[in-house]
Amino acid sequence: MTIVALSLGSNTNPAQYLASALDALQGKFGTLRISSVLESEAVGFSGDNFLNLVVLIDTTEKLEDLALFLKRLEDQHGRSRQGPRFSGRTLDIDILTYGDLHGMFAGITLPREEIVENAYVLWPMSQVLGEAVHAPTGKTYAQLWAEYDKDRQKLWPVPFAWG
Repeated sequence: MTIVALSLGSNTNPAQYLASALDALQGKFGTLRISSVLESEAVGFSGDNFLNLVVLIDTTEKLEDLALFLKRLEDQHGRSRQGPRFSGRTLDIDILTYGDLHGMFAGITLPREEIVENAYVLWPMSQVLGEAVHAPTGKTYAQLWAEYDKDRQKLWPVPFAWG
């Protein structure tokens, strides 16, 4: 089994779409380990606030098969791929890590570069994989979060009922 970290985000009916996505992920992969749910302002465009979290799954699926499943899951939740890159989302799911892979695989850079760039990814990563090492930096996710400039991005935990 491979441990995979996924980033989930939404700013369009986010509680509904995130809960539905978690149901689908649990149905396919079983027990999920999830971070707290964090609210943040939109990054790169003006829009509604996002809810974000990181989910750990255990899988035997190949990376490319997992990526295809996640893309279909986004599509089933009304994800539009026609708009600008930075725009509102019903559901956005990114593969952050896939086991210990480091580099480019199936067109996906692992670990995903935005982990260390965006608080809405790094903070929840530090919650679910705090002692794991981020290969490019050689630091744990907990260390990276401790060193992160918290003034760069407004971010706060919010109540979220699921399951």
